[in-house]
Amino acid sequence: MATEAPDKPAAARRANARPAADAAGKAANGRPPHMTVLVLQGGGALGAYHLGVCEELSSVNVAPDWVCGISIGAINAAIIAGNRPGERIAALQAFWEKISSGLVPGFAIPEGARDMWSEGAALWIATTGVPGFFKPRFPPAKFQPAGSLGAISYYDTDPLKETLNALIDWDWLNDGPMRLSVGSVSVTTGRMHFFDNKGGPDHCRLTVDHIMSSGALPPGFAPVQIGDDWYWDGGIASNAPLQHVLDEGTEYDKNIFQVDLFPAEGPFPETLLDAETRAQDIRYSSRTRLNTNLEMQLSPARLVVRRVLDSCHPNLSGLTEADLRTLHAFACEQHIEIAQIIYRDKAYSGKARGYEFSRPTMEAHRDAGRRDAAKALAVRDWRLRPAVNGVNCIDVGELAPSLKPKADR
Repeated sequence: MATEAPDKPAAARRANARPAADAAGKAANGRPPHMTVLVLQGGGALGAYHLGVCEELSSVNVAPDWVCGISIGAINAAIIAGNRPGERIAALQAFWEKISSGLVPGFAIPEGARDMWSEGAALWIATTGVPGFFKPRFPPAKFQPAGSLGAISYYDTDPLKETLNALIDWDWLNDGPMRLSVGSVSVTTGRMHFFDNKGGPDHCRLTVDHIMSSGALPPGFAPVQIGDDWYWDGGIASNAPLQHVLDEGTEYDKNIFQVDLFPAEGPFPETLLDAETRAQDIRYSSRTRLNTNLEMQLSPARLVVRRVLDSCHPNLSGLTEADLRTLHAFACEQHIEIAQIIYRDKAYSGKARGYEFSRPTMEAHRDAGRRDAAKALAVRDWRLRPAVNGVNCIDVGELAPSLKPKADR
């Protein structure tokens, strides 16, 4: 459905802004306030899955206090944070309808021809670009001056800058209640940065350049300059932004919706295309599973250290003040529940799925996101604080049938 970009007067948005701590709620019964966090992995055109997840969460009034994303996840996250609650979904829909408008067939594609359509669509998009996102450089990169941005990238992303500026109120994004973190990697140092509007080591006032840098995947897109350095898509260093939200904001209990676009587990490949696709899944998903497993393994150790520190007569005489600070930081009591929502459907166009932006494929990704988010919402009321000690992770794609929503949900 066509959706117009909402009109968002900046002064009205600033008047309605609230501090992030207020959005998360007050401490209750001696426990810290809790917040809802949305973590969005990168994956190009697969990011329409994020749209479906957000639509389903919004339908039951589950709204994030903090959004963290990389690549297309950063773009979706910025649109969410840069719009008032009643306008977020419409703005996301407007974005995805615009960038999928280049290939909208006037007929239903037969299921038997679905792979053929998708392969042709990916080739067309690689040749002509995506409306409101990117266009081929002219002259091509090999004819551009050495050392120029045009010489190290195939596409011009100025259309994306225009699209984001039309859909996002940057004053609201920075002064409003929602925390936003986007991951980019320095071209020169290889160091990962999470540019963050509310805190963290890279706290700053976010601009369109920060969002563009997080989605600047080489060699398709050129790096983006921020300050004195240049940045590429954070996905080339780590496509999993979860660790940032676990390391930051430790004073909060957290309900985390971790939305991944690549499954770590999958069937043994049968063709060369299957092998390329499977390798891509493993490459982009491995850090996500590593981070969640590590946090769950560390959680019991944190609780043990906390009990020792809180005991009546701990023998800490051999520790320095710095040692004690380190132990207290490590033993910070965590109450975190993570719903892993992972896109496991058949991916049309194989390894080219990241740039297959046709409307039928976009709608397929979106529908899958809504379905999988419904599974997560069936587990419990996610508006309530987590009732677990430490870190608990639920892979909603592996839920027992009794926990899955009814078919007519």
